[in-house]
Amino acid sequence: MFQKFLNLCDRTKFTRLETQNPFVSLYRRLHLEPNSQNPASTLEPKTVQNNVGIFWDLDNKPPNSVPPFEAAIKLKKSISSLGVVKYMVAYANSNAFSYVPQVVREQREERKLFNQLENRGVIKPAEPYVCGVCGRRFYSNEKLVNHFKQIHEREQKKRLNQIESARGKRRVHLVGRYSMKMEKYKRAARAILTPKIGYGLADELKRAGFWVRTVSDKPQAADVALRNHMVDMMDKRHVECLVIVSDDSDFVDVLQEAKYRCLKTVVVGDINDGALKRIADASFSWRDILMGKAKKEAVSVVGKWEDRDILKRLEWTYSPEVEKKAHDWADGNEDADIDDATGANNADCIPKEDNGAWWELESSDAEAIS
Repeated sequence: MFQKFLNLCDRTKFTRLETQNPFVSLYRRLHLEPNSQNPASTLEPKTVQNNVGIFWDLDNKPPNSVPPFEAAIKLKKSISSLGVVKYMVAYANSNAFSYVPQVVREQREERKLFNQLENRGVIKPAEPYVCGVCGRRFYSNEKLVNHFKQIHEREQKKRLNQIESARGKRRVHLVGRYSMKMEKYKRAARAILTPKIGYGLADELKRAGFWVRTVSDKPQAADVALRNHMVDMMDKRHVECLVIVSDDSDFVDVLQEAKYRCLKTVVVGDINDGALKRIADASFSWRDILMGKAKKEAVSVVGKWEDRDILKRLEWTYSPEVEKKAHDWADGNEDADIDDATGANNADCIPKEDNGAWWELESSDAEAIS
């Protein structure tokens, strides 16, 4: 009972103290109450991630040995260790999109040979071919392709025609109604149908999140467009890290401009002693990207960049104008302090009487009066 009485007295004293001095409650709220929203310590330094932009020169560095979608996803994962990937851009002319690599051509020839053997009954598949849209099974790949074109491809065209002909709310309603069916058709078509142009480079890169742009077939058209896009990004300060996927030495000027603007530069290419890799802050090969080695190396690259930024902040640079202003300000303060000190000393001293010159004696003054 006595303990409860003491606790009640302490509470009343503290409430009186809060009413007399409101800063006590503020101090208690800031220093004593824990932060429920952020349990971590507020003294921990916040890591600022760089905005990264990937610029891919498809004319110079197309993904020939690897499927485009897989190459784009691995490239994005590796570069994401450098910061937040905000922009992914790819430029090429029509020839790059219509070109079919040797590996893809060999796979298509093998598929044709297997289809012929399956039609003759020489080879039977271990498992039946399943349609990705309706789930029907076929024991011949050619029959599956014919079924897909005759039924599902026609249905897809009908949906697209309905959406294009509709306007306003009806169009929005049709897009929401057919969205799942259209996405299901696209997934199945990638595995069954052969692309009509090239090997689906543009569509696969778009599916991976890249913004793909086709330029004219003039020489260096893709390089000029990609260079202008990078300069525009630097002017608008949208990126702090510039990643170029190319071995073309025409981008040397862009890399130098990026370094002048204090941007981080990274090159992805296969030439070890290329002009771009000699200028860039870091470089990776396609083999490192595909094997996942570049993602581990990117962590050490970011650590070096952070150390370099700290050293730059600690550097002392001589500026004549700043030093002169600081020197003049210090001299002015010293003169003012001296004047204040002399004035104070004179005020403390006993004032002297003005009785004339020191050589004039009092006796001479008295004799003159008499």
